[in-house]
Amino acid sequence: MQFVGLDIHLKHINACIRNNAGKIEIQTKFKTEPDAMDRFLVHVDKENSKIVIEACSCWEFVYDYLTDAGYKVILANPSQIEKKKGRKTDKLDAKKLSKLLHADMIPEAYAAPRDVRDQRSLTRLKQSLTELRTEVKNKVNAILIRNGIVHGYSDVFGKAGTQYLRSIDLEIRDKYQIDTYLDTVSNIDKQIIDVTERIEEVEVRNPDIKIVRSHPGFDYYMSLLFIGEIEDNRRFQSYNKLTAYAGLDPSVSQSGEKCYIGHITKKGNKRLRWCLVQAAHVAVMHDSKYAKIFHKISARKNANVAYVAVARKILKTLYYMLKNHSYYRPQSKDRKAS
Repeated sequence: MQFVGLDIHLKHINACIRNNAGKIEIQTKFKTEPDAMDRFLVHVDKENSKIVIEACSCWEFVYDYLTDAGYKVILANPSQIEKKKGRKTDKLDAKKLSKLLHADMIPEAYAAPRDVRDQRSLTRLKQSLTELRTEVKNKVNAILIRNGIVHGYSDVFGKAGTQYLRSIDLEIRDKYQIDTYLDTVSNIDKQIIDVTERIEEVEVRNPDIKIVRSHPGFDYYMSLLFIGEIEDNRRFQSYNKLTAYAGLDPSVSQSGEKCYIGHITKKGNKRLRWCLVQAAHVAVMHDSKYAKIFHKISARKNANVAYVAVARKILKTLYYMLKNHSYYRPQSKDRKAS
């Protein structure tokens, strides 16, 4: 049996092959391209080998190439692999990966199927564009604040607000910046409309989408984003596992017999966490159960903490909805929560 560790980078891959006894047979470096990988794979027995790669920014190409060729590939969770103390080198990482693989100690990460990753790319693109637009709008607001300008528009980036922004008498430097930023916002708006249309055209034969859409705060896009990020609810053994994956679990520190519960860890899937917090803002306005949770916590702490608590409650509700294949029964705000 061969145990192969691949440390992947954009332009090259460091590799280490160990035999069944754990001894290193080959340690080499080659380019991240098909021909170079094929030359390396000549030394790997397809039927009697395991290959491990880390879930880095460029793992998908190598993972797909190897699995399509019939190799058994394990995706490792890099955050759970303790780095070797001292100077970090790619060779050490490749050696360590193969050593952990030989010892059957690889902390595995989930490798979503290719169709799910294709779906994710659209929802993540829309979210990225939305965040980029917000960043540009914040720059415009910063210019207004710097110039002591206070406006009365509820949405200064609407049609009337945009006309107002372009008409403000400012120094040439600030005027040029605002006009440029407004043009950028307009272009991003068009791109968001385009990607939204593409998302709505995606035919997803997944019954879980309809289940999630029955919950307040989840339209088709948000439901697709949620399902795309978790892929399959059944891969989480418990609600707590899914909560940790979303980074909505509270941090815990212990000293002696005392245990302190802190803020959420934010170590999980940030897109899933964003999705749930956005849904929480809508849910508290349309469902008395979530409104009750929000007002109770915001009275003691603050609105942001309360929205996070609602997001965690929504995640728990969705987990059991998907587990039991049941739709949500909303409680209107004018109806007393049970």
